[in-house]
Amino acid sequence: MKKSILLFPLLLFLTSCGTQRGVSSHELPFAKVYTATWMQRSAEYEALCYQAFNSARLHLDQSLSLVQEDSKPLAIVTDIDETILDNTPNAVYQGERGELFDPSEWTKWVNRVEADTIPGALSFLQYAAGHGVKVFYITNRNEQERRGTLLNLQKFGFPNADDAHLLLKSGTSNKDERRAKVMEEYEIIIYMGDQLTDFPGYYKASEVDRSAMAQRDAAAFGGMYIVLPNPNYGEWESALSGYQRLDKKQQSELIKKKAKSY
Repeated sequence: MKKSILLFPLLLFLTSCGTQRGVSSHELPFAKVYTATWMQRSAEYEALCYQAFNSARLHLDQSLSLVQEDSKPLAIVTDIDETILDNTPNAVYQGERGELFDPSEWTKWVNRVEADTIPGALSFLQYAAGHGVKVFYITNRNEQERRGTLLNLQKFGFPNADDAHLLLKSGTSNKDERRAKVMEEYEIIIYMGDQLTDFPGYYKASEVDRSAMAQRDAAAFGGMYIVLPNPNYGEWESALSGYQRLDKKQQSELIKKKAKSY
């Protein structure tokens, strides 16, 4: 189910346009406009988000019922991008220009403070905070984006939107060390993200290992691990290439090669 949600819109476009002509370097960027539009306009995307946060609330309530007097304070660790804030306008902006992710354009977008909320994210985190649960934002945004990030979170009233609870990328995109810092004082009851690297142990795992690990953790998804749908980008793309750096044409060719047909 998860793989089909992530891959179908992108592969549908790539396979349909690739059967009649050679691969164009603009195919992949435009495909991301397609998937971004799905996120912006489809009620199915909204429903998947609500489903994720409904599951999160059930797990939160269960965790609260099991708290003991000597327990550590409870915490939720959440990613930001495509987990609680929606950056699809940036994806459309880049895709319309035939470009993929660009760090300088991304920083400009973050500092515009215009990202909207992911459906259900704000109400869930406010509910958690109302029950005494701390929220930590572990993101691979960088220091140049700190002010814009905090302003965007504060704009909507996200709880604990301050420097102490915002853990940005510093040196590595591996989030394990930052999660360990939170665990020194808190018991993390929920991890939320749109990529498996938002959960412990998945950093730079191979395509085969990612699948095996997801099967291993199957019982955690929808409980301690809350996954939001994101067909626009992700670590899965890097895993397809074995974490090699590819240009647009190479990425398009690789995705078409990996896609199953008949």
